[in-house]
Amino acid sequence: MKDLKIALVGQPNVGKSMLINAISNSRLRVGNFSGVTVEKAEVSFDFHDYSINIIDLPGTYSLNDYTQEEKVTKEFLENEDYDMIINVIDATNLERNLFLTTQLLSLNKKMIVALNMMDEAKKEGICINDEQLSSILGVPCVKVSAATKKGIGKLVNRAVDISSFEYEGSKLVYSATVEEEVSNIVTFLGEKKYPNEEGYRDLAIKLLEEEPKTYKKMHDEPIWIELLPIIREALSHLYIHYDTKDIDEIFAEEKAAFAKGAVMETVEFKKEESKNLTEKIDSILMNNILGIPIFLFLMWGLFQLTFELGSVPMDWIDAFFGSLGDYAKTIFGEGDLGSLIADGAIAGVGAVVLFLPNIMILFLGIALLETTGYMSRVAFLLDGFFHKFGLHGKSFIPLVTGFGCSVPAYMSARTLKNDKDRLITLFIIGFMSCGAKLPVYVLFAGAFFGEENAGNVLFIIYIAGALFGLFAAKALKIFVFKGKDEPFVMEMPKYRMPSFKLVWHTVITKSIMYLKKAGTFILVASIFIWFASNYPKQLDLDIQYEKKIELAASEDKKSELSNELTQLKLEKSYLGIIGKTTEPFFSPLGFDWKMTVALETGIAAKEVVVSTLGVLYALGEDVDEATGGLLDAIKTNIPFASAVSFVLFVMIYLPCFAASIVFAKESGSYKYLGYLFIFTTAIAWIIAFIGYNITAMLI
Repeated sequence: MKDLKIALVGQPNVGKSMLINAISNSRLRVGNFSGVTVEKAEVSFDFHDYSINIIDLPGTYSLNDYTQEEKVTKEFLENEDYDMIINVIDATNLERNLFLTTQLLSLNKKMIVALNMMDEAKKEGICINDEQLSSILGVPCVKVSAATKKGIGKLVNRAVDISSFEYEGSKLVYSATVEEEVSNIVTFLGEKKYPNEEGYRDLAIKLLEEEPKTYKKMHDEPIWIELLPIIREALSHLYIHYDTKDIDEIFAEEKAAFAKGAVMETVEFKKEESKNLTEKIDSILMNNILGIPIFLFLMWGLFQLTFELGSVPMDWIDAFFGSLGDYAKTIFGEGDLGSLIADGAIAGVGAVVLFLPNIMILFLGIALLETTGYMSRVAFLLDGFFHKFGLHGKSFIPLVTGFGCSVPAYMSARTLKNDKDRLITLFIIGFMSCGAKLPVYVLFAGAFFGEENAGNVLFIIYIAGALFGLFAAKALKIFVFKGKDEPFVMEMPKYRMPSFKLVWHTVITKSIMYLKKAGTFILVASIFIWFASNYPKQLDLDIQYEKKIELAASEDKKSELSNELTQLKLEKSYLGIIGKTTEPFFSPLGFDWKMTVALETGIAAKEVVVSTLGVLYALGEDVDEATGGLLDAIKTNIPFASAVSFVLFVMIYLPCFAASIVFAKESGSYKYLGYLFIFTTAIAWIIAFIGYNITAMLI
């Protein structure tokens, strides 16, 4: 006979006593737990080849130490020897009961969820999809009724069945904010190859939950010195996000959100109930008909604000950097040094900083939608829609994050536990236009559509990129990453007023990151581009054209010859050689060599696309204060069809170097980076080619 020891756990008044009586058939023994007056009910019986012992633990709402019953239950579950847990749940109050379930899942023990009182749930018009709930929780869920003894035999059979299999772990996941910090700790532990039996993820969660035993154990480890700053930074992030330093409150809210999401995904109420404020708001924002149009309207409004408000300080920033460049030339002269600083460093960095207001407004809008709890609802709303394209509902979070920056978006895809779902999501994150692409869109939208229509154009560009991504995901699902869809549960936090502190922290942090990139990496790239566009020197060409200019009869002829000289020198420069060499590949898309070079430098960072165009066009005399700077230079030198093609290509092709490295790490192999390069380049070329030819025919 095999021994099977089961802990029966549940909240008060869920029918545990009746259930254990139904199982025991009068074989119940009642006593007290050792050293306390808390009652202990226990039943033992033989079932096939098993000797089963079930211990009915005191009813508890959570695994805390507030009452003697809670202490006894927690102490038993954490320290006693048993084989599995049967978690008894009141099916008529599923969301409230699942809060305890989420805590039990954290114990990483074999478990069965007994959905008790199903007879009462049926009378109240409550329908529970137990198979879907099982998939979401990662543990079996069995419908039972202790009162009618229905499902009791099935429950005992399932307990015996799972006792002979290895425990695969629960599917309990947290919000993107918590998962990001868990991932950071897991990554560090993995890099240090820290020996740990319980798994890095479980250890990371216990550290974030400030579990005393874990802290005492880790405090004596050599790794603690390096690990402590990472934990401090993680907790600091959580404190800001939740506007509290009570870590128990933070994780209680996380688990409550998971429970709410599980209920929304698996329970159908056939009878109308009175709704609270959150449910009333959800009935509008998550309406099957109105939900998606409302979301699209909010995004449209955000892009309108991004351009309309962002365009106001752009002229001031542009004038500032223009004056700064002129001032630099008065100090360093009109020679190579002055040109390097003014036309290279200042022009390149200024072309990127110019779009900081747009970036800040976009980050502000996304942060507001996230902190109110709305984004989680949109993920749930789009789940069914996403599944039609082979995506998981939880893919929405990394995809929306991709509108800000691809690097954290790739990292947040870790919340997808299924490898195929995660890889599909990783492959299409680049289709969601990150903040670094925004300067390119603003530049071309402003040049060709004017301020009155630019906001609408930005919205169309972002939506078009997302739609291309969905169709690409469908193709990947059909031809490459075939497999069964995983169930989806999205944490449903309560609606809350936006936290000024959290929104400010998000916007400022991301803006500073943007400026750091502009002041370091893009500065170096701009200097490199200036050097590549000015060398090698063409002294013979200078002498030849100087004579022609001196002999020119009019000022217009002199200006024409001067611009011709500049163009020839550019074409013979290192940058021109690179552009001319690769131009045949891009010429069917309507690109000249300057646009080609801008795209190629954009592989380093998408902001460099704008700074490259800024450096190249700043070298010609066609661009001065009177022409309105780079905006007019783009409009003057690039045909409309080519501009459309260029924007389409930028929308899709390979993300920046930093994001590409993170993609390779998150996908698990650098071979996937090679596939991503081929995949995105091919799709970008095809869509840009189609866009160019259709536009050329229409104008």
